[in-house]
Amino acid sequence: MSLTDERSSNFGLSLSSLRALSRSRLFPIIACTISATSIADCAAQSYPSKVVRIVVPVAAGGPTDILARAVAQKLTEAWNQQVVVDTRPGGGSNIGFEIVAKSAPDGYTLLMAQPALTVNVSLYKNLAYDPVRDFAPISLATTHPLLLLAHPSVPVHNVKELVTLAKAKPGQLNIGSAGNGTTPHLAAAWFNTVAGVRITHVPYKGASLAVIDLLGGHTDLSFASPTAVITYIRDNRLKPLAMTTPTRYHLLPELPTFVESGYPEFVVMGWYGLLAPAGTPREIISRINADTNKALATNDMKERLNALGEDPVGTSPEQFSAWIKDEVTRWAKVVKAAGAKVD
Repeated sequence: MSLTDERSSNFGLSLSSLRALSRSRLFPIIACTISATSIADCAAQSYPSKVVRIVVPVAAGGPTDILARAVAQKLTEAWNQQVVVDTRPGGGSNIGFEIVAKSAPDGYTLLMAQPALTVNVSLYKNLAYDPVRDFAPISLATTHPLLLLAHPSVPVHNVKELVTLAKAKPGQLNIGSAGNGTTPHLAAAWFNTVAGVRITHVPYKGASLAVIDLLGGHTDLSFASPTAVITYIRDNRLKPLAMTTPTRYHLLPELPTFVESGYPEFVVMGWYGLLAPAGTPREIISRINADTNKALATNDMKERLNALGEDPVGTSPEQFSAWIKDEVTRWAKVVKAAGAKVD
């Protein structure tokens, strides 16, 4: 019997069959089995072998969606496999969070999360997911400040003047937000607490609606991300008073922080990050982390994100995990101190 016709006593495969398999998509998995490599290693070597989706838990067109699509494009190019964005808004982002938490932990369903992931656990009862237990952090993608803005008709130019005016007119000033339970809402509630003022909260169904009414003078103030308002600031249609990061922001270096304005504890970081369902193999998490961080470090991605007001970060899974745990703890204290509620 010739060698080419001989069957392997171990695997029941002819050499011609192995040659055919080497040209197929199944070969990496079989090769792993033959070499007794772990199942997790096999999965990582063959990943991704089908479409990957990134769930965005808010409406399309906003910063979360824009970032997710930018990352998806880069990963599609790196993997030669389609990565798509799946917007699942509703329930204060809880619908999208729950979808990912309950998805198969195989790396084919990912989440582009924002601060609501760490805030909602303190605002909602009986959530169907836990932000720490049910997710595997991959990378903190970007961070950004919130800006406290005033309509030009409001006779203040900084935080000190705003506090003086608000104390003279308790409850008469109002502040719009992207909605109950959002980071801008909680920032407003927290500011009332630390400054000892009473500014009336006006919730909207989205950041764009809050900005529109602020531009029209229907509200006095708002906290917003730079992405949503930088053009209006440059056109002098909105007046920035302070930013919530601990240090000044590169797009508005002349604008002071709340720390500089006399409120050292008032630090709010907006952020976006990539996660997978808990239980996703470590090897797959590492693969996605490396390729995501590589994408964030490219010059074109940096320029694109900086133009949107985002600072690219890129962390290890462990660093992002620690970030999430710290945010959960910090926002729990803020929600309790401010008495913030979701209607």
